[in-house]
Amino acid sequence: MNTTTNERKSNLVPIIMMIILFGMISFVTNLAAPMGQVLKEQFGASNFQGLLGNAANFIAYAVMGIPGGILLQKLGYKKTALIAIAVGFVGVFIQFLSGHAPQTSAFGVYLLGAFVAGFSMCLLNIVVNPMLNTLGGGGNKGNQLIQIGGSFNSVMATFTPAFVGVLIGDAAKASISDVFPVMYIAMGVFAVIFFVLLFVDIPEPHAQKSSESLKQLMAGALQFRHFILGAVAIFIYVGVEVGTPGLLILWLSDTPVGKTTAGFVAGTYWFLMLIGRLLGASFGSKISSRKMLGFASFVGLILIALAIFSPQTSVVSLPVLLRSSTGALSFGLAEVPINAMFIVLVGLCTSIMWGSIFNLAVEGLGKYTAAASGIFMALVCGGGILPVLQGRVADIAGYIPSYWVIFIGLAYLLYYALIGSKNVNTAIQTED
Repeated sequence: MNTTTNERKSNLVPIIMMIILFGMISFVTNLAAPMGQVLKEQFGASNFQGLLGNAANFIAYAVMGIPGGILLQKLGYKKTALIAIAVGFVGVFIQFLSGHAPQTSAFGVYLLGAFVAGFSMCLLNIVVNPMLNTLGGGGNKGNQLIQIGGSFNSVMATFTPAFVGVLIGDAAKASISDVFPVMYIAMGVFAVIFFVLLFVDIPEPHAQKSSESLKQLMAGALQFRHFILGAVAIFIYVGVEVGTPGLLILWLSDTPVGKTTAGFVAGTYWFLMLIGRLLGASFGSKISSRKMLGFASFVGLILIALAIFSPQTSVVSLPVLLRSSTGALSFGLAEVPINAMFIVLVGLCTSIMWGSIFNLAVEGLGKYTAAASGIFMALVCGGGILPVLQGRVADIAGYIPSYWVIFIGLAYLLYYALIGSKNVNTAIQTED
């Protein structure tokens, strides 16, 4: 009993550090979206160019996912985390320098900074997820810690755009220098965490030298059917998470609802993700990841089906999170088609999926966990691919029919929860 208590106390600081880093992933990532508006106004960039900083995050996952897993396997959790934090500091610092660069080169400098920061976010995800899972002891407790980290991640996702909005004020006059306070905060937090983590002991599960090469460890992870199907599940999940509110904004912007209210409605989707993650953190130790993912996927399917088949002429008053001209957040009512209400409610379902999928995918992988985490993170690029596919369907068939892409994605996640997540390769040796 005393040993367990001492272990929990010794793990408290690493757990806090990992949860803060989980929030920083969202803080830096969600800085890219409102920065797109700044870039449009300061440089006259197109919508496509304004979104390049955001796209850099997903490109970085595809490029850095597997090398990051190899780095984790070779150096361990602590050193990889320190490298990720340092890279994140450099990435944000380069973005800061873009505010001082000549007008002719500032845009390119910012994109370079966003891309470097994206590498950091990928590395941090590779470290934070398995680390929280390990610190929680795996299983339900591990999933609970990931849900807690995800809750803090959602807090930052909800408030970062609002914070940037307060700083830039009138977007038509905004410049990169207006966002300097956000960058100061990001660099400051990275610096503090770096030095704290430097002097804190971090458990290093599976850190012993393996007799197998890194290539063999990567191949070893791919022997597990439930991991391969889980990697596909995370590709689909991130696409569902991003595409669900993304197409909602485009659709509502083309209706009498208007662009401003469309943004508020989509923001409520992310707020509901925060609520869902808080609930997941509360009950994560009592409900298995398989049941949690299965229930969320099933409810999500029902909501998307209702959104597809409900008449768009039916209007409801939807409570949404609004942002005033001063940047203050408050609730208000928005008149929207009932389809939009069902789509927004999907945020409650997607909220707890990340931790559940990761927990199920790496369960029982032992020494292959670090290498598997890199492969897993590379598939996060689905957040940039699936929404494009959904957008193409919307161009051809319309916005609401495009949600069949989301429906199919949720159907796969339900399959993974019920069948695909079962480890059928238990005979494989996972320890040296």
